Amino acid sequence: MRRTVVALLVVVAAGCGTTVDPVEPARTEDAAAPSAEPVPGLQAEAVRLRTDEAVGGRFQVRVTNTGDEAFTVTAVALDSPGFTALPAATRTTEFAPGRVIDLPTAYGEPVCDAGPVPAAAQLSVARPGGVTESVRVPLAAEALVLIHEEECAVRAVEKVVHVAVTGLVDDGDALSGSLTLTRQAGNEPVVATTLYRSVLVDVAAEGLPLELAGDERSGTTAVSFTPATCDPHVLSETKKPYVFPLTVQVGDDDPVPVDLPLDEAARDQLAALVQRVCADA
Repeated sequence: MRRTVVALLVVVAAGCGTTVDPVEPARTEDAAAPSAEPVPGLQAEAVRLRTDEAVGGRFQVRVTNTGDEAFTVTAVALDSPGFTALPAATRTTEFAPGRVIDLPTAYGEPVCDAGPVPAAAQLSVARPGGVTESVRVPLAAEALVLIHEEECAVRAVEKVVHVAVTGLVDDGDALSGSLTLTRQAGNEPVVATTLYRSVLVDVAAEGLPLELAGDERSGTTAVSFTPATCDPHVLSETKKPYVFPLTVQVGDDDPVPVDLPLDEAARDQLAALVQRVCADA
């Protein structure tokens, strides 16, 4: 069966809670499947913003007050069979009638042998008069379906092949090392095709595409990193300074972007390189 990674259209937004105009979400039959009884005066939709992609491990629960009475959401959590449950995050967000606000919400490790829907938003809601209740609100979850598909596609690749960057050496204006593919299982061909730069750092691996035939256990090519910008705004604002997606294809499956697994020491080397080069610029 072919695995397909679907790109998610994202919306630029900033801040921990984002107020937005109501939207009509696009839904597929599965993604719209109800996971709980409707809650009067409440609607919820899963949304992923560009900031969520940068931070990783979270999305937004877009809550709409469809009633004519105000309430306050004091906690939010995801309830989905496709993700490991996490404790609810504390919030204090007031919803006047008609108000639409995005609540940042973490998702746990994907459960790849289960689907992400039906899903619900587990909310603690304080109503006028001091009444507090816990409610499960059906979650329009198209964004969760895409996140689940992407995360599980990466894990499927990682079961077959291990990607590593090793032996980084500071050459003055660059870090140079080795990019290695090591087979973990199976005998399908594996091909690493394209390596993409981060916001701050260019990356080059001239030996791409790097292929492992069915009987090959490992393959290596040289890789180098050089600062791409010293713009102060970029240096201070970027949330993904050292994330380098590598496109990996297993057999006839679709190529999957897998982030280079750089450890803390490698990230520290990259940070020191950028700091030194930009200080001299």
